[in-house]
Amino acid sequence: MSRREHRVLGWLFTSPYLLYSLVFFLIPLCWAMYLAFSDWNLISPVYNMVGLGNFKKALENPGVRSAFWVTYKFMAFFVPIVVTGSLLVSLLVNSLPRYKSLFLVGYFLPYLASGVATSLVVKGVLSYNSPLNEWLRGSWNLTIDWLGSPVSALLIVAVIIAWKFIGYYSLILTSGLESIPTEVYEAAAIDGVTGWSRFWRITLPMLYPALFTVLILSAGVTFGIFTEVYILTKGGPDNATNTWQMEIFTQAFSKLDAGYGSAIAILASVVTFASIYVIRKLMEKWGDRYGWE
Repeated sequence: MSRREHRVLGWLFTSPYLLYSLVFFLIPLCWAMYLAFSDWNLISPVYNMVGLGNFKKALENPGVRSAFWVTYKFMAFFVPIVVTGSLLVSLLVNSLPRYKSLFLVGYFLPYLASGVATSLVVKGVLSYNSPLNEWLRGSWNLTIDWLGSPVSALLIVAVIIAWKFIGYYSLILTSGLESIPTEVYEAAAIDGVTGWSRFWRITLPMLYPALFTVLILSAGVTFGIFTEVYILTKGGPDNATNTWQMEIFTQAFSKLDAGYGSAIAILASVVTFASIYVIRKLMEKWGDRYGWE
């Protein structure tokens, strides 16, 4: 097969993904960037161009500023929970003498669960007349508004999403644990390094590539939270769970201001890329301390 035929075959095999990216990513991105400079309301055939007006309006909007901080609040809850949970699951599974794959599949199943279904179940469990709340009122005289407090609402949503992703991330970490040579542990044991010292000085540094991937992925998840918030809190109470995605949805589809919603989406994208870049650089500095490049 000639070199030209190799290139043609390569383009042929990659064409489904390229077509998918074009239809569902590149064209919508260009369309959103165009709409961000207009005042289109999703209905009118007229597109009045307003320049940077939508961006100025977004930067001055308290709701947008709230969404900015809420995202980092979710990150402060979600990332430690999901990373710690994933690490514990991976350590547990890796220590099993057999049936590791079976347990990993079991932990991975929540990742396949629908966010809508999970949120509806949790909403039912936490409702005022649920068996849980009736038991708390009857046995302990406790009336808890689980989703009515800003802190508990943030924590509940973070825990739901962490439960969904722990199994997925544990697969990555388990793969990283299995790649650590046993000779390293044997040499450490000869030097008297065991228990927690072995974990902090050997396992964690050697697990850096997998941890790097998990941290970047989990940080990225916090910028796309929508389903759980929409079903459980609608962004409340007092905008405590009003994420970027909720604010975009509210402006573009509830208030029919697609141009303004697109401007917020572009600002959210900039914040997302900037935040991931900073997190990546911090992780790379930590990796440099242990010889990772």
